[in-house]
Amino acid sequence: MLADDLRALWAIMCKDLRAYYFKPPNVSWGILFPLAFVLAFAIRDPSSLETMVPGLLALTLLFGASSMEAIVITFERRIGALERLLLAPVRLPALLAGKILGGVVFGLVTALVVLVLALAVFGLGSVNWLLLVLAMILSAAVFSTMGALVSVAVKEVFEAQTLANLFRFPLMFLGGVFVPVASLPPGLQVVARLLPLTYAVEALDGAMTGGSWAAAGASLGVLVAFTALFFGLATWTLARSLV
Repeated sequence: MLADDLRALWAIMCKDLRAYYFKPPNVSWGILFPLAFVLAFAIRDPSSLETMVPGLLALTLLFGASSMEAIVITFERRIGALERLLLAPVRLPALLAGKILGGVVFGLVTALVVLVLALAVFGLGSVNWLLLVLAMILSAAVFSTMGALVSVAVKEVFEAQTLANLFRFPLMFLGGVFVPVASLPPGLQVVARLLPLTYAVEALDGAMTGGSWAAAGASLGVLVAFTALFFGLATWTLARSLV
């Protein structure tokens, strides 16, 4: 059973990447949209651009991993393709994990482009590479799983897009991308601590500035917890909707 799940998970991920993700408009949008937001803020203070690189990476992962994820599952449920996948020897959690991995890979690819550009402009500095890789993977996982949760909660593609933006925009402005969480009013700091993007930015910032594993460990642990929570809720919601 486990071998069947792993084969199906891999096949679903590869199919989604070919059919939905790696299209030129999706790749360009996944990179340019967060970059445009960051540049808009950096124009006011160009010297702050380098310090915004971790936030830019987190923002690219957020939109790259969750945008198509919130559409693909909804679309396939709408046309009955998701139900047909369940006719294969694969359990529902493995099917959903395959969908989520597609978003993870796409998010990492778009973020890698941004990372290469940032390093080319600002240099390598004191990057903790192992911590950076782990932080990017966990950030992509939590955002892709969030996109999956959004997609199984609605029935139409436009509803998934609207609901995803309802979550993404508060994350973007309260998660420490543009304004440090410590600079927010106390009430908003509490809200920021409930958002996964906050911990993604902190983990990526620690990795980009050569931070220690001890300092980043709490943020990485919270990202793992959010991923598990979103995956459990998405699996439960999808199972109920297919009954």
